[in-house]
Amino acid sequence: MIPLFLWILSPHFPWRGHSGEAEILASVLFVLASITDGLDGYLARKRSQITTMGMLLDPIADKIMVTSALVALVAYNPQVVKVWIAVVIIGREFLVSGLRSIASSEGFTIQASDLGKLKTVTQIVSVVSAILAHQWYQWQFGFLIIPVKWIAIAAIYFTALVSTISAIDYFVGFWRKIDRASNVRRKSFVLTRRKSRSTT
Repeated sequence: MIPLFLWILSPHFPWRGHSGEAEILASVLFVLASITDGLDGYLARKRSQITTMGMLLDPIADKIMVTSALVALVAYNPQVVKVWIAVVIIGREFLVSGLRSIASSEGFTIQASDLGKLKTVTQIVSVVSAILAHQWYQWQFGFLIIPVKWIAIAAIYFTALVSTISAIDYFVGFWRKIDRASNVRRKSFVLTRRKSRSTT
């Protein structure tokens, strides 16, 4: 879905007009991609069909989708998605991926926290609202006025904040586990040396 999503947001999309067809189509596609990203993982766990390939590709596809959307939106709607915000959110994704990779090599895993799940939801809301804010400043339904642009700005800043807090939370959790693992290694090393001395 990523090439299609980027094509819709590009100037080469043939159905770009003033009615907002491109924005609606891109938003629907991004929401569908986000839903299927969560659904395939849920089904794999429920049916015990987790594979090494799936464990590799699923987080990569998720991060490429978010990164592509943010990079595209920096050019597509720079009034809402600033460069530094995109760098903060994308940097968080690289940091967590790096920590998980190190944790895996050390023999333990870092589970997704509630902050991480909140970050995913806010990312979806901020990306979709930023896309829609390119076409609409606000929606009016009778007496009800929905400030689309201000919702998009608030959502993208909130996402940057949650991403930062989530990155700190992941790093603290990683540091505790790596510290615990190193302490266990030290103890086993001391016990091994004592045993070897006693046998001699």
